Amino acid sequence: MSDQVTKERVLEMLQKVKGPDQDDDIVSLDLVSPIVINKGKVYFAISVEPGRAKELEPMREAAEEIVGRIDGVKSVAVTLTADRESGEASDQPPAGGPGAPGSGGTGGQIPMPNIGSIIAVASGKGGVGKSTTAINIALAFQANGLKTGILDADIYGPSIPRLVGLQGQNPEAAEDDKIKPMKAFGMEVMSIGFLVDEEAPMIWRGPMVMSALTQMLQFVTWGELDVLVVDMPPGTGDAQLTMSQAVPLAGAIIVSTPQDLALIDARKGLNMFKQVKVPVLGIVENMSYFQCPSCGERSDIFGHGGAKREAEKIGAPFLGEIPLHMDIREKSDAGQPVVVSAPDGPHAEIYRHIATEAWKNAEAYKAKRAGKKTKITME
Repeated sequence: MSDQVTKERVLEMLQKVKGPDQDDDIVSLDLVSPIVINKGKVYFAISVEPGRAKELEPMREAAEEIVGRIDGVKSVAVTLTADRESGEASDQPPAGGPGAPGSGGTGGQIPMPNIGSIIAVASGKGGVGKSTTAINIALAFQANGLKTGILDADIYGPSIPRLVGLQGQNPEAAEDDKIKPMKAFGMEVMSIGFLVDEEAPMIWRGPMVMSALTQMLQFVTWGELDVLVVDMPPGTGDAQLTMSQAVPLAGAIIVSTPQDLALIDARKGLNMFKQVKVPVLGIVENMSYFQCPSCGERSDIFGHGGAKREAEKIGAPFLGEIPLHMDIREKSDAGQPVVVSAPDGPHAEIYRHIATEAWKNAEAYKAKRAGKKTKITME
């Protein structure tokens, strides 16, 4: 029975696995990440020194094999992650595969053969409506005729399950020791929120966050997709760098609100993607203005136009303005984003326009990297 599988039992078995230098076990050495157990599938990571991943592959295999002996365990997924001192930059890829920042190619990155383009939706700070924007842009890509999926990479605050009405549900196991993405509105969806309790605090160190992200990329059976939208965590930390290194991002969309404080943080996000050589597909000004649902009067509560001015200042495309409106908030909270619940409405039209412009920019960057000339027809 899968309910026999407990974290305590897993740790007990892992005490039999010797650490990197054979001087103690990996549990006593505090090398094992928080363990995730879902319907008999066990996920965890082992921290190792950068550069020793290949050498320590037998240790990883031993941990995977011994946990697999536990009654009720259907499959085990173990990755090696490289820890480093806080604030220390490194040109070495994290153990387990991601390539170095700015490598510009897929060497060392996680292969994603079924996915045409991966687009990150990011913000320099929380509270700007990034996840609501991400899910509506993903659904707008789909409405524009693209086969679309969304990955909720916001490890500390996964909100995509609630935004698509799938909170409390769990993904199914696939035959090849992977897990199947969930489905919402015909779109593939994956989130750490499907694997942990919604109210459980995610107190994870940087390497554990990196491991969780790489596992959701490696061990999910994504279908044939034109685009995978990644809802990034806010800020410019390990999670953002991991995604930039782990997969060949086609580009990033930055979400900000109009006020100066939000734009300062958005600027940090822009600079981070620039440093790791990920194209910025454009900036979105969310909560750009308040539109009264009763009288239609417009008020610039947070100011207006700041994101557009910032885009012009740094030479990035400006993708559009999204109002602060009750319909967007209420439908998101109800798990019915406006792009699908009100597809003919003005807000769905805004998101479709943003998706259209972002996709044009992604295709232009792709052609540029391939050394080809591209012609973009503006409709």
